[in-house]
Amino acid sequence: MPDRTSSSELIQPVILSGGVGSRLWPLSRELYPKQLLPLVSDRTLLQETARRVSAVDRFAAPFVVCNDEHRFIVAEQLREIGMEPAEIVLEPDGRNTAPAVAAAAFMASREDEGTLLLVLPSDHVITDLEGFYGALDSAAPAARGGALVTFGMAPSKVQTGYGYIRRGESLDDSEGCYRVAQFVEKPEPTLAHSMLTEGGWYWNSGMFLFSAVSYLEELERLQPEIATACRAAVEGGRADLDFFRLDGASFCDAPSISIDYAVMEHTTRAAVVPADMGWSDVGSWNELWELGEKDGDGNVTLGKIIAEGVQDSYLRAEGQLLAAIGVRDLLIVATDDAVLVAAKDKAQDVKNIVARLKACGSQQHHTHLKVFRPWGTYQNVDAGEKFQVKHLMVKPGAKLSLQKHEHRAEHWVVVSGTARVTRGEETFDLIPNQSTYIPLGMKHRLENPGIEPLRVIEIQSGDYLGEDDIVRFDDVYGRTNNES
Repeated sequence: MPDRTSSSELIQPVILSGGVGSRLWPLSRELYPKQLLPLVSDRTLLQETARRVSAVDRFAAPFVVCNDEHRFIVAEQLREIGMEPAEIVLEPDGRNTAPAVAAAAFMASREDEGTLLLVLPSDHVITDLEGFYGALDSAAPAARGGALVTFGMAPSKVQTGYGYIRRGESLDDSEGCYRVAQFVEKPEPTLAHSMLTEGGWYWNSGMFLFSAVSYLEELERLQPEIATACRAAVEGGRADLDFFRLDGASFCDAPSISIDYAVMEHTTRAAVVPADMGWSDVGSWNELWELGEKDGDGNVTLGKIIAEGVQDSYLRAEGQLLAAIGVRDLLIVATDDAVLVAAKDKAQDVKNIVARLKACGSQQHHTHLKVFRPWGTYQNVDAGEKFQVKHLMVKPGAKLSLQKHEHRAEHWVVVSGTARVTRGEETFDLIPNQSTYIPLGMKHRLENPGIEPLRVIEIQSGDYLGEDDIVRFDDVYGRTNNES
């Protein structure tokens, strides 16, 4: 392999923050997938991933590739942990991992084509940071020599939801790194059991280390249409506030395909580093039970839980009380608008429920009752024929867009904080227990001039109450009329 030594020894992380939130429903939804949730600590999985690559002596500032709809949540979560990314790259449409990484590789190669890219899904758990660093140290020489390195996790059980990698011969001058002899994607139980017995097989973690130029060379050879589309998407992209927006038409020309299918299973440069770093892809509620701290009966409980005679179960309540009696090996997850009850051995089938919800037109696969916006949040409280009640929280210094509605009027009642209201041609402040009325078709804006969160009860009335009934005249977040 040719020498691909970079002028910089720092590794460039590429954090992939896509996903549709199907495997950890009802907590995870399309608008708020699992990487944005605090599932195993007080920080979200995205925040934990970003902190993992925050050592300035090892890593450059990361590229974060995310769905356009998640951009403000991603930016806010990174700000909360003091992480300033190199770029937050916006995908106009999810095209899987091969195009996402290609866009990041083209952007990184503008500075240095030999830069090593560390591709990390944002929704994985790694409990052994030293093991993680050690695996990178083993992989780096091979990656600098032109190899496309993945990280293999020793299988601890028969697992049919993962891809498997068979280790081949060791690479010269790369201790601990081996050629990939074979990929097997999600084997049947009997085959997975034989792999476990045979040894030399590893779970494919979905993490990669390679130079930008090596990946792009193989992409050009194996998937030229992806390379062409992503190069054009970067060249035609533009800055948008704190984000880099890929050109939509160009990016959507790329086929939707993973790195594994597009490149790794076909390249002769594939290598694997067997690693022990306390890894999990948190792919189901059952895995969260395995990761969680268990009581004497083998239960993981989070939230307001009363359990009597319950064994080996995962019980999670988001707000309300959850009570369970005399059950075993169950997953019970309760949110404000949905409850999941499933046998632990059926955890992988949760995605089937999500598919049914989507097919019947329900919004419970898509969003929670509480919806996050760049200015704060709103939560649906009640709704009926021609009316809807919401609880708005506006962050200090934040403001909603100057807007009007064609089909609804609004009443605002201030609960706490100070509200600055633009209503037609007038602007005035309201304090708790004061209210105002916004007639249908009137320009208006709500903002928080204070240092504490502003909380408002909003009562909407009209013949159509959809979120798309909005005409924006000014928005500090750069949103259009078609965006929430």
